[in-house]
Amino acid sequence: MPYRLSASLALHSSDVRALASPTDDLILSASRDATAILWKKPNPSAPFEQERTFKPGSGYVNAVTIVPPTSDAPKGYAVTAGQDMIINVYRLDSPQEEPEYSLIGHEHNVCALHTASDGTIISGSWDSTAKVWKGFKLAYDLRGHAQSILAVVAINGEEFLTGSADKTIKLWKKHKAVRTFTEHKDAVRGLALVTDIGFASCSNDRQIHVWTLEGDLVYSLSGHTSFIYGLSILPNGDIVSCGEDRSVRVWRDGECIQTITHPAVSVWAVSSLPNGDIVSGCSDHVVRVFSVEEGRWLPEADLKVYDEQVANQALPSQQIGDVKKSDLPGLEALKVSGGAIGRKPGETKMVKNGDAVEAHQWDSASNQWVKIGTVVDAVGSTRKQLYQGKEWDYVFDVDVHEGAPPLKLPYNASENPWTAAQRFLQANELPMTYLDEVVRFIEKNTTGVSLGADGGQYNDPYTGMGASRYQPAGGNAPSQNTGADPFTGGSRYQPSLPQSGPTQSGYSDPLTGANRYQPTPSPGFRPAPSSPVSSTPASGKVIPHTSPITFKQCNIPAMRTKLTELNSEIQREISTSTLALHPDEVALFTQMFDYLAAVNGGRKGSGQIVPNENHIEALIHVLDRWPAIHRFPLIDLARLIVAFAPQSLHANAGLGDRFMDALLRASDWDEHWTPPMTKAKERNILLLLRTVANALQENAKLGNITWALKVPIFAEPPPNELLTSPQRIVCSTLLLNFSCLALSSSPEPALRSLVFGLTLRGIANQPNDAEAVYRTLVALGNLLYAAKQLNAPLPAEEVAQARSTLEGV
Repeated sequence: MPYRLSASLALHSSDVRALASPTDDLILSASRDATAILWKKPNPSAPFEQERTFKPGSGYVNAVTIVPPTSDAPKGYAVTAGQDMIINVYRLDSPQEEPEYSLIGHEHNVCALHTASDGTIISGSWDSTAKVWKGFKLAYDLRGHAQSILAVVAINGEEFLTGSADKTIKLWKKHKAVRTFTEHKDAVRGLALVTDIGFASCSNDRQIHVWTLEGDLVYSLSGHTSFIYGLSILPNGDIVSCGEDRSVRVWRDGECIQTITHPAVSVWAVSSLPNGDIVSGCSDHVVRVFSVEEGRWLPEADLKVYDEQVANQALPSQQIGDVKKSDLPGLEALKVSGGAIGRKPGETKMVKNGDAVEAHQWDSASNQWVKIGTVVDAVGSTRKQLYQGKEWDYVFDVDVHEGAPPLKLPYNASENPWTAAQRFLQANELPMTYLDEVVRFIEKNTTGVSLGADGGQYNDPYTGMGASRYQPAGGNAPSQNTGADPFTGGSRYQPSLPQSGPTQSGYSDPLTGANRYQPTPSPGFRPAPSSPVSSTPASGKVIPHTSPITFKQCNIPAMRTKLTELNSEIQREISTSTLALHPDEVALFTQMFDYLAAVNGGRKGSGQIVPNENHIEALIHVLDRWPAIHRFPLIDLARLIVAFAPQSLHANAGLGDRFMDALLRASDWDEHWTPPMTKAKERNILLLLRTVANALQENAKLGNITWALKVPIFAEPPPNELLTSPQRIVCSTLLLNFSCLALSSSPEPALRSLVFGLTLRGIANQPNDAEAVYRTLVALGNLLYAAKQLNAPLPAEEVAQARSTLEGV
């Protein structure tokens, strides 16, 4: 009997990336929607139902596994991991939302998990390491691969297999690599143990290899037409594979016996149940179960609907193979004659049907050709590209200098082009004046591309956060994210200094050769009084805008790791060893990180110590003594403490002032305001300004944040031309946030006049920075609105100055 659809589980809102199915009545799925779902059958004859949803963090969940039951946990544990770099372990017999354990140590996206029968967990990461965990504690670090580890298998508690983007597989005994397998020609994506033989591996090279653990290649399986992402072994020994050719394939005795085509771009994950059913996870957000048992099939009407979904898919021509339309046969080529029977399962044929080109696939179970979609011209290749061990929708060759070799520009269709462009320029040490042109190049070459049902909504592939530009959404708007996570980009921590909107400067186009390019400013920031909010103000109403913009995005594990690394570096040098953290400071910093990790994960009140005066004092002392080049994680930590524990600065009247003084000293505010600004100062001042912006958050009282108003931009700001565009945007955000607070509590007249003057200056002096100007204009509108509503009219000279400024813009 062939495999046919048994269940469709459709509760995820984004790609399903990983699966685990240890029993006939249990499936655990992981998704890019930042959740993992536990599906369970109440009884053997009932359908699968959602039993529990795990929400470990804000990033994609890319890997799951199940730890077998123990005496302490009679139902076992569900384990999740992903972009947050934390491996979370949940008891299945407990309804609590918090993980029982959080395993911290990886420095990048965790993309693979597996569990041995004794409960040993192995994890693989983009940081090129695998880690072995026993009793939920780190036992071994497996280091030796040159690129990301994309697949892992625990053979037992002491032997492990890892597959990598460096095209190799390694066999480990404890922490020692004892054998390397090198037959694959591209990244290794999946591993599975094969009883009585050894293991199977799959790769982007479209090949499945079956190996002995001694290193012998037993046989290879060919048939997939694109990257192969996952493997599983059925109870009868058949191999199941899945990939980006939309298929799950079943292999027996070296031959493909069935191809199960899916109505999705990618089949990311495959698993098998002990009863022989197959589970798949796809880019269309659906978990599906297929069975050979007719009694478990869906009703015939539902099966027909599924077949129609498959047949109605649009297939890019690259996925099938480029051919001339005029060379294709008509529908008569699908007529089954004696010679047609015996074709290979999964074989694809393209035929003309009128003006359309259809793809049909041979179904050996029914001995007929089955339509799997209509072939269309593609905007770009649907296959994922690997670059430096990571997965991308595009990897462009970009010619920047005549005669020089092209540079590689990786890009995901779900990214904000500004983020990708800035990453490219920084990686290649190119000037930021190229930013607009690189964005234009990306947009031109990816026009019309969207992923699945995401509708083109941007999700950062590294942090899982929303759009990199501020998108207000009522009171709980996502925080301003001006660029990718600074802790995960490149080999060292470097807070990004992005453009939040295009600039108006003209220059020669280094990519297209155009003499001059004058981009139209894109405002990006569009406050509106209700949610959901698009880039156009609801009903045209903008003023008053009541929600301040805050900078709360964070990656706590990476921040903690970087601070520890820098402290060790300071400690190793004889000249700086006395500046390293003292033991009591280490304890206080640990408490701050623990608290921030909890609140950032939505676990506030779960037992962590809330930062207080002692923590602020420790932060001040370390800011004052660490070298300038090492201070950026400290200032970034201050940014988050102000955002998530503002009450810690209210302990005594002078604490906030001393905190601000320490931040100003740490950022060298009063020194060297001559261009070009050093990278350290540029970075530290940006983080300082973000810290102050976080102090001016919703529900803050001006009387409690007088320390924040000591930042010099509220007195005598540096010349506008000395600030970078991101710094100017944060400065305008400070004015906007102040104006939001002024709507509910009228500031002192002198302070209001000062801010009003700064607002007019910002409008007049930043005509080419659309994002900064827009925020400043909203700030001005708020101040004028507040003056009217609170019956505190502005002096006539200020009103006249405002009119004059606006007329001149």
